[in-house]
Amino acid sequence: MEINEKKKKKEQQEVIIRKYQQYLKLEKSLSPNTLDAYLTDLYKLINFLEQEKVGILDVCLSDLQHFAAGLHDIGIHPRSQARILSGIKSFFRFLIIEDYLEADPSELLEGPKIGFKLPEVLTVEEIDRIISAVDRSKTEGQRNRAILETLYSCGLRVSELVTLKLSDLYFDEGFIKVEGKGSKQRLVPISPRAINEIKLYIPDRNQIEVKKGHEDFVFVSQRRGKGLSRIMIFHMIKELAEKAGITKNISPHTFRHSFATHLLEGGANLRAIQCMLGHESIATTEIYTHICLLYRSPS
Repeated sequence: MEINEKKKKKEQQEVIIRKYQQYLKLEKSLSPNTLDAYLTDLYKLINFLEQEKVGILDVCLSDLQHFAAGLHDIGIHPRSQARILSGIKSFFRFLIIEDYLEADPSELLEGPKIGFKLPEVLTVEEIDRIISAVDRSKTEGQRNRAILETLYSCGLRVSELVTLKLSDLYFDEGFIKVEGKGSKQRLVPISPRAINEIKLYIPDRNQIEVKKGHEDFVFVSQRRGKGLSRIMIFHMIKELAEKAGITKNISPHTFRHSFATHLLEGGANLRAIQCMLGHESIATTEIYTHICLLYRSPS
């Protein structure tokens, strides 16, 4: 009897997780990577509850506090702890919405205290140095210059850059169409410099034997004929920054931060920057006002 009960609970749990996965995908329109992160964090909790012999629908606040304390004890960074607990809260809100629970056990769950950390930004001179570090004599040289100019001049996320389509380039009008988070589309101005670098790259691209399904991607691999991966862009930027003698800890996202900060310093409207970046909330964009104040402050 007890074995049957356990089996039923296990099957119910699997159904709940499948439904939650569908909810995140369809209702929340999360990207595949974000979806995977949510589920990975949820399974951390599920594994903990299985060890404690607590069912997913029998969880109370003390169980969650015990779980949170365990994250701290094994040395997980406070920011990662906060992300995990945020995902857990999302899961229990889903259980309330779907009438699996009447009360939310995570409602009073507190996350770790996190200091306000500003993102790293590059100066215009540092960006020019990185772009100048590209070796144009290499087959991928012009492509890489075009990538860097586009990343910076349009403030793109790396996921938006690698999925940019030829059919979304409107050079005569001076903008590109970008598909951001949750498949939301926006129009972003593109600089004459970036347009020029892409136009110089197109003849090289036309010589690549592009694989089926990748014909419309702007940036493709010379060897594989497929769209580029995010990790490839990350490594390229790391190598070029090192070559340019820049010691800041940077990533593709640093170009996005730098783009927004430089726009704000130039007097651009915060709402306009929010639209260009594709931020859902103005609060996310407001972080750049803090960066501007920091760089204006006397050392």
